[in-house]
Amino acid sequence: MLRLTEIKLPLNHTEEALAAAVVAKLKIKPEQLKQLHLFKRGYDARKKSDIQLIYTLDIEVEGEAALLQKFAKDQHVRPSPDTSYKFVGKAPADLTERPVVIGLGPCGLFAALVLAQMGFKPIVLERGKEVRERTKDTFGFWRKKPLNTESNVQFGEGGAGTFSDGKLYSQVKDPKHYGRKVLTEFVAAGAPDEIMYVSKPHIGTFKLVTMVEQMRAKIIELGGEVRFSSRVDDVLIENDEIQGLMLSNGELLRCRHVVLAVGHSARDTFEMLHRRGVYIEAKPFSVGFRIEHRQSMIDECRFGPSAGHPILGAADYKLVHHCESGRTVYSFCMCPGGTVVAAASEEGRVVTNGMSQYSRNERNANSAIVVGIDPETDYPGHPLAGIELQRKLEAQAFVLGGSNYDAPAQTIGDFLAGKPSSEFGDVQPSYTPGVKLTDLSEVLPAYAIAAIREAIPAFDKEIKGFARPEGLLTGVETRTSSPICIKRNAQYQSMNVAGLFPAGEGAGYAGGILSAGIDGIKVAEAVALAILAKQS
Repeated sequence: MLRLTEIKLPLNHTEEALAAAVVAKLKIKPEQLKQLHLFKRGYDARKKSDIQLIYTLDIEVEGEAALLQKFAKDQHVRPSPDTSYKFVGKAPADLTERPVVIGLGPCGLFAALVLAQMGFKPIVLERGKEVRERTKDTFGFWRKKPLNTESNVQFGEGGAGTFSDGKLYSQVKDPKHYGRKVLTEFVAAGAPDEIMYVSKPHIGTFKLVTMVEQMRAKIIELGGEVRFSSRVDDVLIENDEIQGLMLSNGELLRCRHVVLAVGHSARDTFEMLHRRGVYIEAKPFSVGFRIEHRQSMIDECRFGPSAGHPILGAADYKLVHHCESGRTVYSFCMCPGGTVVAAASEEGRVVTNGMSQYSRNERNANSAIVVGIDPETDYPGHPLAGIELQRKLEAQAFVLGGSNYDAPAQTIGDFLAGKPSSEFGDVQPSYTPGVKLTDLSEVLPAYAIAAIREAIPAFDKEIKGFARPEGLLTGVETRTSSPICIKRNAQYQSMNVAGLFPAGEGAGYAGGILSAGIDGIKVAEAVALAILAKQS
């Protein structure tokens, strides 16, 4: 097979045009092209009047060797790489211990799945509920029912990514094509086939719920065990090695290989690990607000006359501004045609996030507009100081919103002018339980407010209308990433506790569904190799 990249065609090209483009590119006869497989499809929308689709194709063709020689200097014609997944080992028939995976978000899910596929029969401990019960609790909170601190946007089967846009792309380096393994398993669990080839695949919450259930069933079918409402309250460490876990029901689970995939909001777990001496460092993260515009405005700005085209879908954006102060402000977790959601996991605090369904057909576009902050300058000292800062900002947002889990909000025009808002513009808030118009400058540090005020007009130069006074800001966004890093060595184990494998976003090694899944696979391989080495 040959891989061809950068095959460009007009947005509305015919079905036959793709094969014709290959024939023209390689200067071959049509009958020489035996098979054509779509590997990736993206688009170039820089010229709105002439949007181009960009294809990466795998083809079977007569005279492959001669064509490779002919196009030896053309970087867009190469042999197709092998992207199939290869297991690093297989559990022995006399397996004497089972690995434990803490957390059933994307990282824990793939760690458990790959371990199960290799025959290691993992035990999965999830502090929250199974995904459908968790969905009921989460939607109930959004309808003003009490917050369940163990079953919400952050905690439960599927992890925080379940209530998100379901983006499945990442900028992590992936030379072993682990991302392909993630996408393949998602499709097997019911995701649409298109996630294998579109350049910015996404799934959406409702589809993710069903997929997570299917993957859990596969883990169990392969001999794994999944325990819900099973929070880990303590770890047993002897001679710098993990020996067991104390569960919330009082059970001591003996184990020597533990995948720690707890997500970025497991603050009580981080505190416990720190007390037990597990090496943790503070790391940078970002804080800010959710910003909402009419999706139709974003579509028109990005796609011009092609706005609404089914291949293009709802438009997204990615923005960065470097402030005069040295701070960086950027868009994060952009949700086309989505909603702003309540993402609190602790009582008396307000946290925002963004979510989309697969259709992305809600009226508003939203994203986080956040400011990067650093432990050396903004929260120095204690390794958990970032958690303290998050809690402080979330508590301020809770009070400013009315102390009832409504979120504080402000129109863009009033925010830039430095005055409280008293009425909405044409952008109606999507956040539930509700919002309270106020002055958002009271909820973030002054340096963050100044940076965002500088950035929004700058973003307007890239997306006309971004700074429209009628747009809406809702606060506060604090869970952009984990505020800590549980450092690990080359074998993916804790720097000072053997057998403990920090993984995923919570440990500081991922930043989204795809990268978390990739990290889960890597850690599963490390666990398998460690167990096999001990039993050999």
